[in-house]
Amino acid sequence: MITPVLHRIKRWLSLRSLLAAIIAAAVIAAPAAASLPATSGHDEQKPTLVFVHGAFADSSGWAEVAGRYLNAGYPVHAVSNPLRGIQYDSAYLQSYLATMKGPVVLIGHSYGGTVITNAATGNPNVEALVYVAAYALDGKETVQAANTLGGGQTEVTNHLVIRPFPGAQEGDADAYIDPAHFARLFAQDLPAQVTDFMGVSQRPGALASLVTPSGAPAWKEIPSWYMVARNDNIIPLEAQRVMADRAGATTVEVKSSHVPMMSRPSKVVDLIDRAIDGTH
Repeated sequence: MITPVLHRIKRWLSLRSLLAAIIAAAVIAAPAAASLPATSGHDEQKPTLVFVHGAFADSSGWAEVAGRYLNAGYPVHAVSNPLRGIQYDSAYLQSYLATMKGPVVLIGHSYGGTVITNAATGNPNVEALVYVAAYALDGKETVQAANTLGGGQTEVTNHLVIRPFPGAQEGDADAYIDPAHFARLFAQDLPAQVTDFMGVSQRPGALASLVTPSGAPAWKEIPSWYMVARNDNIIPLEAQRVMADRAGATTVEVKSSHVPMMSRPSKVVDLIDRAIDGTH
């Protein structure tokens, strides 16, 4: 007889296997090589692509998109965002980027957009910023304030589970999306078998990140590209459009939840391709 613990382990492994199979099948089925820019005489050095995830997620969300570029021979980094606050996370990415040489394209999802906005400032190697349903904050702006741009509103803050973490400043804590609401808010266009596990394996973000002012935005100096997710239940559609417009970003809109890199990966690849082409 299988014990309850073993039963849970078997179920966990089966969910991981299902998620891996979905990603693998999509990668195999998609015309990956044909959709990526080819190396030519004027493109001797491919830029390094650095993918930054946001809160309530991890780098596995980039698996299919980043995998296509890996297969095409691009230098790829999917950074593990600490999610400890804007200053800390941005400083961490700055130090990470300082170890690289040559041109860099930064791609940020959700809160990861806040991190690339701050970390790229003053770095001459960063030639393009790509925001995928992400926060492109202005100077001194907070995530909480950005959610109201254009008259938008989000209910995600009504469904947060707060837990303490060691060393937190007074009033700070870890924030998770209540798993009961995770699929509907975060990824309503993905299979339930996938979102169920995403909900229980999410990485929390420090609550202070919602109300901490952003620094000088890199998009004022670096060309940017923005993917607006029309069916996003985390960052309001209106807010995304305002952020993309004021950044002067080359903008595309897709019918997607908050995770276009998982639900519309080919569209995300197309946008990154355009950013890469724009660095020549």
